[in-house]
Amino acid sequence: MFLQSDNIVLRALEPEDLDFLYTLENDASLWGTTNTVSPYSKYELKQYIASSPRDIYTQGQLKLIIERKVDGERLGLLDLFNFDYHNSRLEVGIMITEPFRRSGYAFEALQQAREYVFGFLHLHQIYCHIPVGNTASESLFTKAGYKKTATLPGWIQCETGWVDVIIMIRVNA
Repeated sequence: MFLQSDNIVLRALEPEDLDFLYTLENDASLWGTTNTVSPYSKYELKQYIASSPRDIYTQGQLKLIIERKVDGERLGLLDLFNFDYHNSRLEVGIMITEPFRRSGYAFEALQQAREYVFGFLHLHQIYCHIPVGNTASESLFTKAGYKKTATLPGWIQCETGWVDVIIMIRVNA
């Protein structure tokens, strides 16, 4: 399935994405929101790209490159994970590289993810975890139709201590 909007394409990982993925996954400034606690090697990521089934039902996860349609520039990564077939939901995470933030690309990617999850997979819910204080992400997900439903106290540990996390959910209407 080719997921695209006016400005972006969401596509499967390709071997040529190794360096881009390596840079994103090893950006320590993002680890507090991704549950990553140590760097990935290029070898690990190369193996992941090569052996990763593109079937969310098999792996429970699907990583998609967010690419600008006009020139193929890689903008970021959309991750659909924690797939729960029985309860008909999954979690979404999104990373846009610094030069392309606040340009509307993340919103378009979330809209395409919604169409895929609700229209193709026919799931009931998409949800995300956002650290309290990450107002840019909270604003993005609110604009994309997600509703704040709960706060998890002291949910993640970061350099400054324990941080609460809000859960935002979008229900398939």
